[in-house]
Amino acid sequence: MNIIEVKELEFEYKNYDDEGNEIEANKVLKGINLSVPKGQFVAVLGHNGCGKSTLAKHFNGILTATKGTVLVNGIDASDDDRIFDIRQNVGMVFQNPDNQLVATLVEEDVAFALENLGVPQAEIRERVDEALKTVSMYDYREHSPHQLSGGQKQRVAIAGILAMRPECIVLDEPTAMLDPKGRKEVMKTIKLLNSQGITIILITHYMDEAAQAQRVIVMDDGKIVMDDVPKKIFSQVEKIKSYALDVPQVTELMYELKKSGADVSLEILDENEALDELLKLGIKGEAKYTEPVEEEKAEKEIAAEIKSLTYKYSVGTPFESTAVDNVSLKIEKGSFIGVIGHTGSGKSTLIQHLNGLLKPTSGEILIHGKNIWDKDSDIRAVRFLAGLVFQYSEYQLFEETVYKDISYGPKNMGLSDEEIDKRVRNAAKSMGLSEKHLNASPFELSGGQKRRVALAGVIAMEPEILILDEPAAGLDPKGRDKVLDEIHSYHEESGTTILLVSHSMEDIVKYADKVLVMNHGRLFCFEKTDLVFSRARELRQVGLDIPQITKLSHLLAENGIDLGEDVYTIERAKERILTLLNK
Repeated sequence: MNIIEVKELEFEYKNYDDEGNEIEANKVLKGINLSVPKGQFVAVLGHNGCGKSTLAKHFNGILTATKGTVLVNGIDASDDDRIFDIRQNVGMVFQNPDNQLVATLVEEDVAFALENLGVPQAEIRERVDEALKTVSMYDYREHSPHQLSGGQKQRVAIAGILAMRPECIVLDEPTAMLDPKGRKEVMKTIKLLNSQGITIILITHYMDEAAQAQRVIVMDDGKIVMDDVPKKIFSQVEKIKSYALDVPQVTELMYELKKSGADVSLEILDENEALDELLKLGIKGEAKYTEPVEEEKAEKEIAAEIKSLTYKYSVGTPFESTAVDNVSLKIEKGSFIGVIGHTGSGKSTLIQHLNGLLKPTSGEILIHGKNIWDKDSDIRAVRFLAGLVFQYSEYQLFEETVYKDISYGPKNMGLSDEEIDKRVRNAAKSMGLSEKHLNASPFELSGGQKRRVALAGVIAMEPEILILDEPAAGLDPKGRDKVLDEIHSYHEESGTTILLVSHSMEDIVKYADKVLVMNHGRLFCFEKTDLVFSRARELRQVGLDIPQITKLSHLLAENGIDLGEDVYTIERAKERILTLLNK
């Protein structure tokens, strides 16, 4: 039996003038037909703006069809009198947890929907505790949700839905803000719930998550363009990429090897399958490579220095906690630094000290060799020197046009109109924004374009240090690569010191010269990228993950095929495997 049945679904977002007259209609869904059997685990993929979130919102009556029908357990989702029944059947977890948190304590937030459903108090207690334990947030049950990190908030939001025990759970990028360990925990939870008979519909930009589903649906331009089991979907590498998506790293490795003449299957989704496929080729031995070594440190100009920094939240209250614990490091001018760490490791707290958003409980922050919190220091000037771009930075957009939004910072610096205009245009260009974008409303742009506008707004102030907190979070693979490539190009051209906070190890290894690793508020290591990822096993022990391609290289080493400790890109793995094949 199907829990969800969609027939010829069309949906339009409509704009109205001040008098209530319709002036524009944007058709987002175009003739969708879809059946989801009870108990199935379905992953939905598609670039930003393809319509996947809009489709998902029809499954529990948040949106109703412009044309066509959506049935949930046989109930018409457009029937207002049955909306309560529909939302008991289908629970929804959104991308941004802040949109779902309403209470002052974590356990109250998880209990909120149950209280509205009239669940007995004793059962509420049982369900809340069970849900919080499932997402590893039980120890935070008496904390305020707003004191949690982004990833922790999302786990609370997921717990709130789990506690309702719906027949179907729709998750719209629930792991976008989680660290690798958190992502694994959520995926483990999702698969556990699915094994218990709950239907799962997972919208994600992580291909490795989609690969774990029973079925993958790909959307483009408001239509379903692919619908099959994961192996069949991802083996079509070129087709998937034509829809601005990606494939798992090992699948792409097989694709690259096949293009180079190797007889391998493309229906490979994980590292164990890739290992079996490569062993069939009969390769043996050790690929020649150079062990990563610490270079002799030449004296370089220091952009910023952190000395014995400790920061505590809620000092003097029962909730006092140490977020950063005695951290010292120097940031070299012109470097591109990746900042990684498990959720709650202190990385976001650490970077917020560099432009004075937070004041140390103890220790010093030095820029140009001067403590930014000295009595004679101008903290406002410091914030022009160190620009900070937050997660979901597009929420900072507010002006009528892109030009005005980008110019907001330079205007506050008291610059001349001529200088402001020059900076706006230079910043827009550096982020791949054209003249037509400058005259448009920022709210008419795609998600990736909005993100680049917000970045341009900080770049226009020409900070010496640019701090980016998850700048690609929530973007599709093409949008992610576009934003990060623009940032990298800007770094190369301007020489600006950049700190990139990310949960994506693949992004970090692609762009960063050095990597700063935080663990439970302490500095775990701060070294060249090669050296950090040569310690892959240690990274996993502190709650981080390693690229899928690195996991494969470890498995190969266990089977007598040594590609080296520094394999964390597809290109490097391909080159070394081909070297052994040619032998």
